[in-house]
Formats: sequence, C-alpha cells, structure tokens
Amino acid sequence: MAATLVGCTGGGGGGGGGGAGASKENCSNEIQVQDVPVVTYWGWNEDTSQTVDNFNASHDDVQICWTNAGQGGDAYTKLATAIQSKSGAPDMVQIEYDWLNSFIMQRGLVDMTEHGIEEHKDRFTEGAWRDVSSGDGVFAVPVDLGPVGMWYRADLFEQHGIAVPTTWDEYAAAAQQLSDATGGETLIGNFAPNGQGQHYAFLDQAGAVPFDFDSGKPEELGIAVNDEASKKVFSYWVDLANKGLVGTDQAWTPEFNTALGTGRYATAIYPVWYNIHIPSFEDGDPNAVWRAAPIPQWDAASPKQVNWGGSTLAVTTQATDPELATTVAAELYEPEENKKLGVEVGGLFLADSEMIESEYFQNLEYDFYGGQQINKEVFGPAALAYEGVTFGPFTQYFYDEMQRVLSEAIEGNVDASGAADELQESLETYAAEQGFAVK
Repeated sequence: MAATLVGCTGGGGGGGGGGAGASKENCSNEIQVQDVPVVTYWGWNEDTSQTVDNFNASHDDVQICWTNAGQGGDAYTKLATAIQSKSGAPDMVQIEYDWLNSFIMQRGLVDMTEHGIEEHKDRFTEGAWRDVSSGDGVFAVPVDLGPVGMWYRADLFEQHGIAVPTTWDEYAAAAQQLSDATGGETLIGNFAPNGQGQHYAFLDQAGAVPFDFDSGKPEELGIAVNDEASKKVFSYWVDLANKGLVGTDQAWTPEFNTALGTGRYATAIYPVWYNIHIPSFEDGDPNAVWRAAPIPQWDAASPKQVNWGGSTLAVTTQATDPELATTVAAELYEPEENKKLGVEVGGLFLADSEMIESEYFQNLEYDFYGGQQINKEVFGPAALAYEGVTFGPFTQYFYDEMQRVLSEAIEGNVDASGAADELQESLETYAAEQGFAVK
C-alpha cells in the first residue's frame, strides 16, 4: 500500500546517508570541520546556503552536507523513489506540511519524539506543531508557515467606494459592486480549480475536516469532503464563478499573473509568502496600490485563521544517526542570525513564536505595500491564532481529484453539491483500493 501513496513515480533515486544523491562527497556547501559526523540534507530555501554555512561554522561536533534536490513534485518524486528502494534518501529533508503524512505512510520518516524533539515544542506556534504531529508522534520540525490574508488593490476599492470586506458575505457583495461599477471589467478575485492548498485552507476555515488520520492507526482513514461545511465552501465559490463575479484562471499561469497584475482581479486570497510575487508581475500596473488585510470570515464574531504552505525539516528512516539529525533539524533555525537570514534572504515567515512576536519582525515595513507592517497588522496575528489541521495520506491524488471535480462544477457539468459528493466517492474508492479501512 505505502508505495503508491505519494502519487508520483519514476525518477532517479539519490543516495541517503551514503548513497549518490545525498553523498557526503557531493555537497553544495563546504564542510568546514573534518572527521566529525555529517548530516546530509535536501532543501530548497533561498537562505539555505548561508544558513548551513553559519551552522557549520558554529559547530565542531557535526556538519551539514546540503544539496538542492529540487522543490515540490520533483523533490518528492526523488524522495519517494529513494524510500521505496530503501536507499538514496538524505538524513534530513525539507517537506511541506501537507505532504508529511504521505511519507509517514511510506514509513519514510522518523518519529522525533524518540529523539527528544518535545523539548523544543514551546518554540513553535500551536498550529505548526499540530501540523507536524500525528497520533502520539512528531515527524518534523516546523520551519515556516503561510498564514493567509487578503492582498487587495486599495486604489480600486477607494476609486469605486467599496469597503474592504471582513466577511465572506461582504466579499460577495463587494464582488457585485465592483462588477457593476466596471461593467464586469474588474472582478473581485479568482477561483482557481487547481488551488490545492488554498482550497484546503478554505475548507478548514469553514469547519470541515477532510481527513481523519492517525499514524498510530495508519490502516484507518476518515474522509469527509461532502459534509455541510465542505459543500458551503464549494457552493460559495462556484456560485461566484457562475455569476461571472470571479475568474477561474488556473493558478501559477501567465494568464492569472497578467490578470492580477493589470487590475483584472482586485484581490488575491493568498498567504504571506505571496508578498514577493505581486511586485514581480511583468504586466503589473505601475499605479497599482496594494495592501494586505485579514482573510474574510464566515462569522466575524468567531474568526478562524488558516494556513497555506510553509515547510518542515524531517528526518528520514535512512538517517545514519536519527538522534543527531533530529538535533540538527531542531537547531538549524534556532540562532538569531539564522532566523533573520530566513526572514530577509529566504523570505520565510518562521513558525517560531518568539520571532513572530519580536519587535524586529513586527515592525518590518514593506515598501511595495506603502510601508505597511503586514506582520504586525495581518499575518502575525493570523499565524498565532492558527490551530492546525490534519492532512491526508495521499496528497497528490486528493489535489488532482479536487481540481477535476471543481473544474466540472465550473463548467456546469455538475453542481457544487454534486461535485462534493463525487469527490467523496472518489476518495473513498481510492482509499479502499490502497488498503485503508474507511471510517
């Protein structure tokens, strides 16, 4: 069962503790102290080269050998192949939160509770710690988060006399106002069928629990994507799309970037890390005034904050010394210098509570956003209030199927409720085929 769960195949496996892809002789960085244990590491953050160098310079008892093995799907294909072949995985690896359970199911990750990780728990936000935990185990060290807010065109809202929405009802009303004022030329935003992490965040905010998974009982799986909360989310967005009040461009495409950059879309319900993308659009409106606001709520009296993205440091079951690798993972972003490198060079929103609440981080001003202190005003409070979620054990299949049924709903082949039912049936069938007892 486990070999099929990542949903990606092929690729050449790289070496683990002693294999080719994670070889101690094939580092992207310089080993500064010889004849000490070396922890091999696959990661992709922009700050990693400097962060690793700092770690190695400050340690005479252990060194990190870092390799950029790619990001996202490419990296996960290599890791899955290495785990399945029982050779080629690194000691320590960067993994996004929503992929952890897929690799736990492959028995590819070490339970860090056996190696003292609990003593570091208080450093991290509640939500981040829950996201790396399963059952009684902890399977990664949180690095960064993606608290979600609303990036919006303040100039367009002001021009058309539209208040910044604080609830989803207000967002829908603002969508209608904006469309009416511009003859449909400007839309409030976009609902991408391939939104993946965004859709999961929307479901979480509405109170849905798509998966009930516990690493202590890995053969059991609860699935609920056609409950009342899930259908409310799907119906809301499909209704806006059907009315022509939001676009339906696929995310991460030139079409979406152009629409957002030129003012076709007035908002993007995206995480804090999207702040670096908005200024980079080649077709960006030079007169655009962008700002950040909290994500709209279903119930303003009971706000629910959500997360999309961010990554962790996990230790693989091929690690030469799992306890040492766990210590390295916990300590890599512990020094103040490396925290600031993560923020300033890596563009990371660290899952470190002390950093989030620090004067340094709270008072950072972002020139492109008019000097707005987005960490203090929007994303810091969202990260601290985020409670965490449970992800499923077959991430890629779930995302692919959700994209398929939402596309069908947008095209009018099925209504939103029917799409949710179809998704539920598909996931239950797939889970049973993979050997799960569906609860």
